[in-house]
Amino acid sequence: MVKLPTRIPCRYCWLGTVQYLHARELQDVLVNQVHDGQSPNTLLLLEHNHVYTRGRLSRDHHLVTPEYELAALGVPVHETDRGGQITYHGPGQLVGYPIINLRQLGIGPLQYVRTLEQVIIDTLADFNIPAHTEPGLTGVWTPGGKIAAIGVKISRGIAFHGFALNVSTDLSYYRHIVPCGIADRPVTSMAPMLNRAADMASVRDALIARFGAAIGLDMVHTELALVPD
Repeated sequence: MVKLPTRIPCRYCWLGTVQYLHARELQDVLVNQVHDGQSPNTLLLLEHNHVYTRGRLSRDHHLVTPEYELAALGVPVHETDRGGQITYHGPGQLVGYPIINLRQLGIGPLQYVRTLEQVIIDTLADFNIPAHTEPGLTGVWTPGGKIAAIGVKISRGIAFHGFALNVSTDLSYYRHIVPCGIADRPVTSMAPMLNRAADMASVRDALIARFGAAIGLDMVHTELALVPD
């Protein structure tokens, strides 16, 4: 009997709605644990409360509405150490933070980003939404506009931060920024592409399967404790 090779495990956790800074703190803990072999590769899936995050390439003019006005609306702006520019997170958006040991998997940084794009394209295909990448840009586009943003960081061979897929997102929040520094491209969500509400649980399940298949990981559901908001 031929013994099949054992696939590397990756736990996945649905955390519900999480404040951005709490999710960032959890990522920092997991990056160290995955690096030291104390935790397996982990895919965190969640939604955020309304928030804008600025990547390393963000410029001041990418924030169209002043921070004090956004603060009055209850929407904070946070600096981050991920790649990319400014983006929005909020309810109805599926956020994924894979904490993955790329060295263990033999995956390079550019290959990893391209793989995340393909995971999202394949997930959208499961809902009959055509999607593609754009030359020279990072993220995923549809005929209706950009539907997913990607921004990662790699430290000591461990990738973290990740992607945000608009499922049933309130797109009006994008008017306060130049999304990902791209001024001449619209932003869209799965809901208008489908002409109906998109079910977050169904999208999440499809993405988990596509993620495991694309990277070659054995996806295992795990409950993960998080400090309450």
